[in-house]
Amino acid sequence: MYKTKTVKEKIRMLIVVMWPILITQLGMYAMNFIDTTMSGQAGANDLAGVAIGSSLWVPILTGISGILIALTPIISQKIGSGKIDDVGFYVIQGIYLSIIISILVIIIGYFLLDPILIWMSLSTDVVYIAKHYLIGLVIGIVPLFIYNVLRGFIDSLGQTRVTMLITLAALPVNFIFNYVLIFGNFGFPKLGGIGAGYASAITYWFILFVTLFIIVKMRGFSRYQVFGKLYGISFTTWKEILFLGLPIGLTIFFETSIFSAVTLLMSQFSTEVIAAHQAAINFASLLYMIPLSFAFGLTIAVGYEVGAERLNDAKTYSIIGIIFSVFMGLVACVIIYILRSPVSSLYTTNEDVAILIQTFLIYAIFFQMSDAINTPIQGILRGYKDVNVPFVMALISFWFVGLPFGFIVANYTSFGPYGYWLGLILSLAVCAMLLTKRLFVVQRSFKEDLTLK
Repeated sequence: MYKTKTVKEKIRMLIVVMWPILITQLGMYAMNFIDTTMSGQAGANDLAGVAIGSSLWVPILTGISGILIALTPIISQKIGSGKIDDVGFYVIQGIYLSIIISILVIIIGYFLLDPILIWMSLSTDVVYIAKHYLIGLVIGIVPLFIYNVLRGFIDSLGQTRVTMLITLAALPVNFIFNYVLIFGNFGFPKLGGIGAGYASAITYWFILFVTLFIIVKMRGFSRYQVFGKLYGISFTTWKEILFLGLPIGLTIFFETSIFSAVTLLMSQFSTEVIAAHQAAINFASLLYMIPLSFAFGLTIAVGYEVGAERLNDAKTYSIIGIIFSVFMGLVACVIIYILRSPVSSLYTTNEDVAILIQTFLIYAIFFQMSDAINTPIQGILRGYKDVNVPFVMALISFWFVGLPFGFIVANYTSFGPYGYWLGLILSLAVCAMLLTKRLFVVQRSFKEDLTLK
């Protein structure tokens, strides 16, 4: 980042910061996309099983990743203040914390997975696939969360292109292992949707080893000697990371978990409905990576300007980011509407499931615009280090407004499963309105504080 003077320079800067993040996010989500689409080609039960498994896993993944995101600004500040010797210490503490979190997730999953799946009204085949898909993923949990810490270190240096290249290198690995394990090619066992879990785990290990190699061998990273010294555990540092990271992680968790909760509640409907719902969510979520990338880029840009007390520049970045995000949201709406038929064929060869997917995608159009507003605003507010109030707003919008509304409409009207999607549309709209108001309040507060100095 560097100081920009004109709107044109700011647009250029935002694009430079954001596009590697966008490619990285698309790449990371493409792994889930590949899992889902290839499992769907194996059969409706495989698609439904992976859908249920993903619905349980994705909120945990995104929530914990949100917690570990806190390392990026912490390490950036250390580097900016010239405290280079502290960088390795914080990275190692982050790794320790990520391992502990991974172990806790595995232990909790061991005790809760079976009761949750039993509670759901699923066929025996779908339960079996969902459970063993997650068992396969477990093998890759530790390397994945360690990678998230190392990614935070790399991004804190502004080297977002490196994480982009790592992610792009991992995609063919994920595809190849999905191909051989789902369909049983080249002498490998035919595991169906279960194979997608093991393929993802193998990919996570690949990503970790590549990242470790780059940090140790590449000059731009090796000079920080991240692994040059063995550090003891520092609970004070863990507290520092969690204090900033927990509100971020919980905000992301409450937004993503609402989609998972809807999938779980849909277990009352047929396997075809569950499969179609998850396929539509999967494609809509792929497009969601665009506003999410704007959010990450705006956090960096706004945070940089706020730190330099250039509040007008921070506000200009905010306006540019929201306008671009809304424009891309409109593009996403058009893409969904025009391509809903060919998109459905990516996920299934079953005509009935394909028709259901296309109907769900029509509903998905209506929450694209809300995502295009509330997601970048969340990123802007993080740039102002305002994380607690947005967390409460997300909790209220999704769990106290959207989910109850969706449950009532789905169970007590003729909308059926589509009622839950109406609940999602409402929750995203409410969240967008609350966050917009919060942004005005925060910007005004910062301006008043600066005036008083």
